[in-house]
Amino acid sequence: MSGFGPGDAFLADCPARLAVELIADKWTVVVLYGLSRGPVRHGELIDLIGGISRKMLTQTLRRLEAHGLIRRHAYAEVPPRVEYELTPLGATLIDPIHMLTEWARANGDAVLDALDAHSEPVAHSD
Repeated sequence: MSGFGPGDAFLADCPARLAVELIADKWTVVVLYGLSRGPVRHGELIDLIGGISRKMLTQTLRRLEAHGLIRRHAYAEVPPRVEYELTPLGATLIDPIHMLTEWARANGDAVLDALDAHSEPVAHSD
């Protein structure tokens, strides 16, 4: 008997695992955090998030919208205006994101030190 039951995050089709895979994407947390203060336009997110391309931001926004974490609102204006905002479901991730951010700030140097120590060549004695 394996000890894994329905809803176990180790199973490929588990909703919890699928949710973790969604939020573990490189840009998901950054985009959600960028939307945490209210509605934002695509160009504002590009300016806010360093290193993300327009194409990658668009793909990330579409994925988050499809999963119910953000809402896209297109205004009937000329020129067109589109804003993105968190849904109530997406807003539930902001506190965990803050906790992860605080952990990263508190432990980032230790993680880099461990990486440096791991990547140093090991002297072998014959």
